[in-house]
Amino acid sequence: MIWITLLSMTAVIFLSRYLFLEPRLPLRLSKNTLQFLGYSAPAVLTAIAAPIVFVRDQQLAIGLDNSYLVCALVAVLLAYFTRNTLLTVLLSMALFFVIH
Repeated sequence: MIWITLLSMTAVIFLSRYLFLEPRLPLRLSKNTLQFLGYSAPAVLTAIAAPIVFVRDQQLAIGLDNSYLVCALVAVLLAYFTRNTLLTVLLSMALFFVIH
């Protein structure tokens, strides 16, 4: 029963992705839909990162003693000013390893 569930879930995920990635299929999305979908990646990344950055021991932790918050702020500033993804990731990770 577990294998049937896993294989059926795999098929559903694959087919839903295949419809949008196969160029020969006549499925075309409108301009508004494509613009709307452009917001999904930042929204998902924010939903994943926000609890990690702002919550410690089931409480809101906003302060300089929160190394995750400090490194996230540094990463945001580096990304804004340098526009270099590799530099941003390396420097913010190095800072995290130093202060954590």
